[in-house]
Amino acid sequence: MVKYLDDGSPDLIDHAGWRIWRLSRAWKAEFDAAMAARGYRWFAEARSNVLPHLDRHGTAQSALQSRMGVTKQAVQQLVDELVADGIVERRTNPDDHRSKVIHFTRKGQRVLADANDVKVEIQSRYRAKLGARRFTEFMACLEVLEGKETAPAATAMGRAR
Repeated sequence: MVKYLDDGSPDLIDHAGWRIWRLSRAWKAEFDAAMAARGYRWFAEARSNVLPHLDRHGTAQSALQSRMGVTKQAVQQLVDELVADGIVERRTNPDDHRSKVIHFTRKGQRVLADANDVKVEIQSRYRAKLGARRFTEFMACLEVLEGKETAPAATAMGRAR
């Protein structure tokens, strides 16, 4: 038997965070589907989440734990899977021979190039849906919310309407 409580709890509200989260999930689903269509079915798996945290010229494996917010063991397993797929390779860190640096292989670089093409395609659909002016404003708003743009530029953007 289930007991229902009418405890006066507040209703969930529609808010910016909820909308950003939903849009992010929709973007990721579209991206993963497009990458799967290009032959990278593993993009919908956890190991693909390592890629955005890798610097293009190599990243110390130890740095991935804090960047990703996961355990050392999880990083190890995800990187092992990417190594097995030939996407990345471990190299000895020239500054500390006890640690490893993760680098993209040539195959991994091709994956990145295909991913960039997919991102441009998705962005083009967003631009077509919003129109050029609104899309430019949308991108500017995202920069402001990320803290990448200073207030004076944001004010000037508001006057351009």
